[in-house]
Order: sequence, then structure tokens, then C-alpha cells
Amino acid sequence: MSNSLGTASSDPVGSETLGNIGEAEAFNKWMYSAISPYLQGRILEIGSGLGNISGLLLEDKQNVTLSDLRPEYCNYLSLQFKDKKSLEQVVKIDIAEKEFDAVYSHLLGTFDSLFALNVIEHIEDDSRAILNCKKLLKERGNIIILVPSYQWLYCRFDRELGHFRRYNQNSLRNLLTANGLKVDNLFSFNAAGVAGWLLFGKLLNKKQIGEGKMKLYDNFVSLFRLIDKILLHKFGLSLIITARK
Repeated sequence: MSNSLGTASSDPVGSETLGNIGEAEAFNKWMYSAISPYLQGRILEIGSGLGNISGLLLEDKQNVTLSDLRPEYCNYLSLQFKDKKSLEQVVKIDIAEKEFDAVYSHLLGTFDSLFALNVIEHIEDDSRAILNCKKLLKERGNIIILVPSYQWLYCRFDRELGHFRRYNQNSLRNLLTANGLKVDNLFSFNAAGVAGWLLFGKLLNKKQIGEGKMKLYDNFVSLFRLIDKILLHKFGLSLIITARK
């Protein structure tokens, strides 16, 4: 099956970008390794997209629910992972829904862990999104969020992908604590990615991340992981936060 929905997608730039990132296997494994220690019990992925992380999750964990806002992504995920025994279901979830309690009453308080990677920045009312995510968790359930960092890096890449903002540690921490979540960990991820985002997105004003660039980047992931360790995860293209209900 193709790793891009192409012209059939209501999210053409996002679909193509996800497809390109999907080719970067080492990078996806690295990202998954950064969040997997915090995932336990019944797990929900918000914004599964084309399943770049979902496949790794389903091989590693049990009792997994995948979700997305767009029906075409949900259909794609259902077909892509139909034979995975660890998959409980694929559901359409809009965490920006104003009538969230009524629409998703059957899912409230049902998950031990929930994660959203590169999702929250797409939502104008990010506070509502976090509060709605919290409602899906059991008491003391874990939430893991990855978002782009540094507003000064905001560029055409962000605009084309539909990002409303980028975050810093204070704004991200405050977003979760204001919604009654207790923060456990907050750290940066992918320091090497800052240079590429700055060059291609900010200076060269490119429209999106190309497949060739991701494949080239993927060849050096071992080095980039080492750089993050040397920098003690204090600087990076993304921020990862973990918290409890």
C-alpha cells in the first residue's frame, strides 16, 4: 500500500509530508523510542495519520487504539493494520470538538496512556484540545505530547502544514498544568533538525520537507541521537512532555 494518500487526501501537503517522513525508518524508530517508556496499559494514539509511529507501536504494545480527525486516514489505518492482533480499534476523534463529552461519551476515562505527536500545534484552541485529551484518560493516566519548538523557527513549512504556533518549555508546561495535569518530564528532541528547518524552511522558504531530504537525514540518525545525548536534551526541533491526570 502506498504511504501517501496523494490527491485523494483532504490534507495534500500533510499527507505527502507524512509519506516522506514514513520513508525515514530510523528517524521514526528514534521518535518512538523517546516516548515508548511512558506508554502502558490501554493506549490511544491521537492523530495517527499514515501510521508512521503506529506500526512500531503495534509491534511493541498491546491494547492499542489508533485515531485521526480525517476519515480517509482512519480508513487507511484500518486497512494497513487490519491483521495486527494488538489493534483494538481505529476511531475518528476530533480533540477540538466543542461538544466533546457528548460526542465521545463512550471513550471518556477509558485509556491508561494517550500520546499525540505533532498534533496540538494544528489546533487553534490548544487548551481545549489538551482538556479533551485529559478526559479520555483514566485516573493517573499518562499523556505524552510532542510539539515543534521555538517560535523564531516558524516559517513556510509551518504555514503549509497548518501550524498555529511553535512552543517553548514554559508555554508547553503551562498548557498542561492549566488543564490540571501534573508534569513529570519535559525535554527537547532532535537538535540536528533545527539546522535543516532553519535552512530549508526559514532561509530558502521551501514549501515542504522533501522525500530526498528525509532519506538523507535518516542515514545520520545514529549521529543525531548522540548529539541529543551530548546536549542533554536541552535543545531541539521538538519538545516532548509527559504528564499524569
